[in-house]
Amino acid sequence: MSWRHGSAGRGHGRAYHHGNLREALIEAALALIAENGPLGFTFAEAARQAGVSPAAPYRHFRDRDQLLADIAQQGFGHFEAALAQAWNQGAPDPMTAFCNIGKAYLEFARTQPGYYAAMFEAGITLEATPELRDVSDRAFGILRAAAERVTANLPAQQRPPALMVALHVWSLSHGIASLFGGRNAVRRGLPMSPEDLLEAGVLVYLQGLGISRQSSETKF
Repeated sequence: MSWRHGSAGRGHGRAYHHGNLREALIEAALALIAENGPLGFTFAEAARQAGVSPAAPYRHFRDRDQLLADIAQQGFGHFEAALAQAWNQGAPDPMTAFCNIGKAYLEFARTQPGYYAAMFEAGITLEATPELRDVSDRAFGILRAAAERVTANLPAQQRPPALMVALHVWSLSHGIASLFGGRNAVRRGLPMSPEDLLEAGVLVYLQGLGISRQSSETKF
């Protein structure tokens, strides 16, 4: 799964087409972020990468942080779509679909390093714009809804809050993505793939809550 901007990094010095300056700057910044990290470029470097003058970015962005916020917003939109596709309304069964969300998380971190870094590593607050907050909430909402579905068959007195489950699984996914699943991940000779490591961790966690594959299969 990939998107055109996420694979940027090959087009150094690419000039923009008239009328598409904003997208050219976003693509240029994504290439720089993927190569150097979200703090490893300047506004002027993004302009040079896009083939425009240093003053040109100010036609669309107040400053570098606004450019990063726009990239993060785009990234969360793609992220939301990837998680929704992986969850697939709980098919073929909620437990498998829940694990698929984690795999999609790792896939996004690996294949979209520019977006992922802008979303999670650039220090941009989700309150930067209402649109950024909304789209990030929608992405997390998929994981929370999945957690509600997976835990739905537990007795009420034993059922953990879905928000807690979602936050725990998100933290596990993010940690594995950061340590082992990204393009610049630490390599420690894992005996399994990052995807298998994450799935095993999620299954152990859910089993600790009393959730098995059979108990998670809720009929609607």
